[in-house]
Amino acid sequence: KQVTTLLVLVLLLLLVNVKKLICRYALGMEDGTIPDSDITASSAWSDSTEAKHGRLSTGEGDGAWCPAGPVFPSGSEYLQVDLRKLHFLSLVGTQGRHADGLGREFARSYRLHYSRDGRHWITWKDRWGQEVVSGNKNTYDVVLKDLGPPIIARMVRFYPLADRVMSVCLRVELYGCVWKDGLKAYTAPVGHVMDLSGTPVYLNDSIYDGSKEAGVMFGGLGQLCDGVLGGNDFMESKELRVWPGYDYVGWNRETLGKPTVDIEFHFEKTRVFHTMQVHSNHRHTQHVRVFNEVVCEFKASLLSPWAEPALRLEVPLSDLHDPSSRTISLPLRGQPAQILRCRFSFSDRWLLISEISFYSTLVLSMLLLLTPPASQTEPAAPPVKFPAVTLRAGLPVAKYDSSNTAILIGCLVGIILLLLAVIAVILWRQYWKKLLGKAQGTLSSDELRVHLSVPSDNVVINNTNTHTYSSRYQRIHTFPDDRDLFLLYLFFLSACAIDMADKGLPIQEGPPPYPGAPPPGLSAAHYGEVSGGGGSVPHYAEADIISLQGVSGNNTYAVPALSATPTDCPPLPELPRERLIFKEKLGEGQFGEVHLCEIENPQDLANLEFPFNVRKGRPLLVAVKILRPDASKNARNDFLKEVKILSRLKDPNIIRLLGVCVSSDPLCMVTEYMESGDLNQYLSHRVLLDKTGPSHNTPTISYPALISMASQIASGMKFLSSLNFVHRDLATRNCLVGGERGEGEDRGGERQIKIADFGMSRNLYAGDYYRIQGRAVLPIRWMAWECILMGKFTTASDVWAFGVTLWEMLSVCQEQPYSHMTDEQVIDNAGEFFRDQGRQVYLSRPAVCPQGLYELMLSCWNRDCKLRPSFAYIHSFLTEDAMNMV
Repeated sequence: KQVTTLLVLVLLLLLVNVKKLICRYALGMEDGTIPDSDITASSAWSDSTEAKHGRLSTGEGDGAWCPAGPVFPSGSEYLQVDLRKLHFLSLVGTQGRHADGLGREFARSYRLHYSRDGRHWITWKDRWGQEVVSGNKNTYDVVLKDLGPPIIARMVRFYPLADRVMSVCLRVELYGCVWKDGLKAYTAPVGHVMDLSGTPVYLNDSIYDGSKEAGVMFGGLGQLCDGVLGGNDFMESKELRVWPGYDYVGWNRETLGKPTVDIEFHFEKTRVFHTMQVHSNHRHTQHVRVFNEVVCEFKASLLSPWAEPALRLEVPLSDLHDPSSRTISLPLRGQPAQILRCRFSFSDRWLLISEISFYSTLVLSMLLLLTPPASQTEPAAPPVKFPAVTLRAGLPVAKYDSSNTAILIGCLVGIILLLLAVIAVILWRQYWKKLLGKAQGTLSSDELRVHLSVPSDNVVINNTNTHTYSSRYQRIHTFPDDRDLFLLYLFFLSACAIDMADKGLPIQEGPPPYPGAPPPGLSAAHYGEVSGGGGSVPHYAEADIISLQGVSGNNTYAVPALSATPTDCPPLPELPRERLIFKEKLGEGQFGEVHLCEIENPQDLANLEFPFNVRKGRPLLVAVKILRPDASKNARNDFLKEVKILSRLKDPNIIRLLGVCVSSDPLCMVTEYMESGDLNQYLSHRVLLDKTGPSHNTPTISYPALISMASQIASGMKFLSSLNFVHRDLATRNCLVGGERGEGEDRGGERQIKIADFGMSRNLYAGDYYRIQGRAVLPIRWMAWECILMGKFTTASDVWAFGVTLWEMLSVCQEQPYSHMTDEQVIDNAGEFFRDQGRQVYLSRPAVCPQGLYELMLSCWNRDCKLRPSFAYIHSFLTEDAMNMV
């Protein structure tokens, strides 16, 4: 395990340097990733100009957010965006109200306020202390404003301004990336002024956004984490029109009156610290040198005592006569802490630092499982000595002492080869070679390390999506934490196999045979009669979770190899495009869109597969998946493969593929659509029918109707599992509601339910998916723990998702699963299921859910996938037993 731990650390340190990633993602105003509920405002002129319409380049409502009154002279109206977690913001975009030429309102300037906790608000200022940001000059152009300095915040407010009494309207977008460092504040002495031949050099932290009292800065962030690395000559700066020394924060030993500079770092949560990187100046001819020793203390929480002993690190430096600035990497030995205090010892009169960053993971990181912290009763370790790693300004690679370069490189290569050989043996013995290959194919280097790039000037975009930027700053790093799938994969590639073997847990390529053992609280006899899943199912869904989303925005089934025989896949009818009448856009993906359409007089189409009882003269609702004409060849092949997959799905409770339009571009597939929309929206507008009958005008649903609907979903999933198909995104949003099968709607009647596959493409449900670096999206609140941690999707993981879907239905879709948890806490909870130490959290029993039905849910969430029930058993249970429960 120690060897595995060392390998993981080596891989981390190597992989994080693979590629620079620009931290300028659009964070979701324009594409709807940020939900309407997270966009608020001080006021709105009308319902059609409320906050949710303040999205860049969209024209919903009356085309923008417009405050109730003019913004002159007070400037107190604001549009607020809540990002739900700390982000590094490098750019903002604004736009006026165009409304297809009818709008005339725009903001000529504005102020930005931001907050990290929702209570304390800070006014953003540029590097020269100016608060007012230049805005728009017309209603249609997008104006992008570089944030120099960048903002680290969770909430942002836009305050539009005017130079006279006038109405303004605003649309906005935020650009950046998640702030994975976890640092929320640092405390340090105020920087000093150097007198250099009569020229004052101001070495203060000029962008610090906290408080300053008695010569100490506290409660904020500033230049030590802004991503800007100072150059060799601290008198010069990469910025224009700034004073000498701007890029550095510096302290004089005599002025400070002590031999060390003490800096305290406060993080959001407890983390495990592996490396600290400090970029320092070494202009020794002007009495500026890199520190020679660092003493670090660690505190687990605000109220905890400082851990003993402190970690003392000596810094032997090479090239002491080289005046180049450099980055010093300091090993922190995997110490857990929420507060970290480091004392940097002077080597000369002056110490100048431009950037401090950390490689750390959250305390629940899997590395802690492998390497427990040292006992506090152990004697203090001797000072750690290590070779100094220096980064020359402007060079992208590390440079060691040149006299030992060849030896060091040879040793490093030898160690890596040896460790790779050891891990290969471990993986081979545990049958993990296939997972290794998949994970290596999954992880792109873009996801391994985040670098920041911020251009200098405003960029005006004439309503296009083509943005070009020039790179000027680089953040030393934003290391991924344990919530990135990168770290999860690394851990499982190296350690999961060993730990699972130690626990006696099964490790194999496919899902294990279903044993027929009863889940807790269910009848063993009954279970054995109807389980129906005793045979071994081949592993058909060791899936790359990054490709979970289909080409047209929908979820894609995971399936075994498909037969190409004519009897297996009969040709689908070619439908005339002119018969498809557009109704509305349901959603979109990277290469296509999903539209709701009508087919008038569908009985007239002789070649249409028509299993419906649509009355004559009434149009047929269909969902049309359209592939964009400019899609790549691979996207076209995937689209045609999806047609082949869907053509096999013929079941009363599965949405059917009716026909295709593939004779010319754009390629289309036409599936049936249900008249009442998706199940989530259908149930969320209803209340459970009380035994005393309806007492209000709100539509109702009865308990038997809910169970009947759940039984239909189980029946459809039983059909999918019989074909070895895995849905991978089962939820109420992916089930469609059709016509009535029982009593009227006002009586709580049931309706026909069919399982669909395009819920992921709808902006309405963007909040149900966890986004990885702005790219992949995962429905983590519905996913089994092995899906989140290992990317393994099987019928057993679909059973887990069915349990969550059943919980949604019994809660009448009034809240999101695990609504009291953040996405990160949901991922942490998956780790608790893996560790199996009794700390995992289950969804609570809904108020209207009988105990026996809740026990069925719990069996669906069994940690061991072998002990989860089959869909055959679930369908039988819901059909025969659940109906009689009250």
